[in-house]
Amino acid sequence: MSRVVVKLGGRVAAGSVAVVLDRLSAGDEVVVVHGAGPQISAELERRGLPVRFVGGRRYTDALALTVVRASLVAVGAELVSSLGPGATHLVGDEIGLEADRVRELGYVGEPRSTRPDAVEDVLAGSLLPVVTPIAVGPLNVNADEAASALAVGLEADRIVFVSDVPGVLVEGAVEPSLRADRASELLEEGVFEGGIVPKLVAAVRAARLGVRAEIGVTEVLA
Repeated sequence: MSRVVVKLGGRVAAGSVAVVLDRLSAGDEVVVVHGAGPQISAELERRGLPVRFVGGRRYTDALALTVVRASLVAVGAELVSSLGPGATHLVGDEIGLEADRVRELGYVGEPRSTRPDAVEDVLAGSLLPVVTPIAVGPLNVNADEAASALAVGLEADRIVFVSDVPGVLVEGAVEPSLRADRASELLEEGVFEGGIVPKLVAAVRAARLGVRAEIGVTEVLA
């Protein structure tokens, strides 16, 4: 049996149930982590609050933090409903997901590798933990980074990033595999932009710490 963390982006979370169910039917122990980026931005705009990013990370003041947490919890609840009775919703700041605060970004944190007892308890009951990635504080954390840190903390065999892109594109072609060092070089050169950047950063970190990482069809190797 393999332990697999599946990270679902907010844009694809509700439509990615099949990916999770396929892993379960293969006999894997699965932990789901989800994002809610589009939902957060839409709700901030609806309330007339600024949507601001610094270096690809969402600047989060006290008002925005309320929206971030509520949006994430709502997406998690929707996902749990889609996945069926075996799915169990776990909200990160309630189960001890840890992060170091990045004060220049407001209420934002860098996730630490964490092994929450609540996740292990749900897995031990042969159920499916669905983790909403908000850290103790609460602090807003990037969902890709949170999934990677959780995969390392749980000693997962694999982390799978599911998104609306087929894989990592280099010079217009999807790479079937990418070494962590090469991926870091490309990131430093600014080859990538948008949502693939945090996914690739998180995949590189996981791979270097012993967790097999996949972004679509691209495997990121240590």
